[in-house]
Amino acid sequence: MEPVNSTEVSEFFLKGFSGYPALEHLLFPLCSAMYLVTLLGNTGIVAVSVLDARLHTPMYFFLGNLSILDICYTSTFVPLMLVHLLSAQKTISFLGCALQMCLGLSTGSTECLLLTIMAYDRYLAICRPLRYPVLMSHRLCWLLAGAAWVFCLFMSVTETVIAMRLPFCGHRVVSHFGCEILAVLKLACGDTSISEVFLLVGAILLLPVPLAFICLSYTLILATTLRVPSAAGRRKAFSTCSAHLAVVMLYYGTVIFMYMKPKSKEARISDEVFTVLYAVVTPMLNPVIYSLRNKEVKEAARKVWGRIQTSR
Repeated sequence: MEPVNSTEVSEFFLKGFSGYPALEHLLFPLCSAMYLVTLLGNTGIVAVSVLDARLHTPMYFFLGNLSILDICYTSTFVPLMLVHLLSAQKTISFLGCALQMCLGLSTGSTECLLLTIMAYDRYLAICRPLRYPVLMSHRLCWLLAGAAWVFCLFMSVTETVIAMRLPFCGHRVVSHFGCEILAVLKLACGDTSISEVFLLVGAILLLPVPLAFICLSYTLILATTLRVPSAAGRRKAFSTCSAHLAVVMLYYGTVIFMYMKPKSKEARISDEVFTVLYAVVTPMLNPVIYSLRNKEVKEAARKVWGRIQTSR
């Protein structure tokens, strides 16, 4: 039988949890609720950051970007996943798979860089407070955020094009709930070495390098904070960083657990469930963490809510 070229594969079957109907019925309401909270929470953070003039600072500009990223990231796969949890037809078109793969890679990668930029912002605010308004100017904020979005989109498009141009020889069952690039590459019957090299370079640039920079920033912040004479001053410095540090630990901790653990030859259902929960829970918790740990966000939210109630 003549092998089928990748261009002749018109759609993929996303296996997901198709062998576990009871689990699908459990995950649907759970993921639906978490996705709704993610949308509402992150939209609220963006709205408050825009509507309250007191939050027109670099820290909240980057926080707004992080919230937009979380909305985009979850929206690339959760709506389709929810449909597939209730449907026997779990297919996605070839173009749709490529688009989902590209957007998932882009938003996930951008979050790595954005968390690094936010750590640098906190370093300047605490270690260089007098020069902070000059060093972290409005123009630089836009430049850093824009560069992160554009660079990661370029890398993701490149990785997606290389992966989707491979021959699949008729293999179309993806052992995942979405078009995750590693799961799709397993279907390829051609040489995947170029794609793997690009992924390795991207992983090095977006995981250990940013994480090392974040650790360096917080080491310098800790050293500076410990030199602050007053206990109140130290508490204030720690409080401005604690929310971001919690998000960094949550994000990188789960990513490292997912991608650095020993790979089994066969996909385990526990890994699939953890991946779903990680991808939905992390974006949901980000606004919760920032809201609970930040008095300015809570006060701004109350102010905006009061303004809405008054206008009625």
